[in-house]
Amino acid sequence: MTEVIVLNGGSSSGKSGIVRCLQACLPDPWLALGTDTLIEAMPASMQTSDAGIEFAPDGQVIVGPEFRALEAAWIEGVAAMARAGARVIVDEVFLGGADSQKRWQKALGELRVLWVGVRCDSAVAAGREVARGDRVVGMAESQADVVHRGMVYDLEVDTTHAESMECARTIAAHVS
Repeated sequence: MTEVIVLNGGSSSGKSGIVRCLQACLPDPWLALGTDTLIEAMPASMQTSDAGIEFAPDGQVIVGPEFRALEAAWIEGVAAMARAGARVIVDEVFLGGADSQKRWQKALGELRVLWVGVRCDSAVAAGREVARGDRVVGMAESQADVVHRGMVYDLEVDTTHAESMECARTIAAHVS
């Protein structure tokens, strides 16, 4: 039985919409947790410190050692929730590509995980980013490809032309 679904994709690729649709179409309750959850839980000072996380004006994201330490604890916490019986959907942006996946694989260990790549044409994602108005312009384009480098997925979906519910149904069909 799948215990964790990890969605990885760049900013504005459609992951959050897919997560909401998955929660609606999967028969059991699933918790939705993601990198935005972690960032929102951190003190504001973490976004003004070199040791924390910085969103550069060009869309680049720079992470420091304090962020990495909190992220490691958070990843372990998510894994502990899944081991305790909560089914979890993780909405992530693997800026480190395969290295990011390895950190999660280590923490998730023996849990049954469905690894899903969420792709979207960078121009489409950039358009969504501008329309949203809550992101640094440039993040979508800078992340569209880099988050998938060296990744190994069980399944990939592409939101360039597919709606969130269609992608969620494709993913749900692979959840056992």
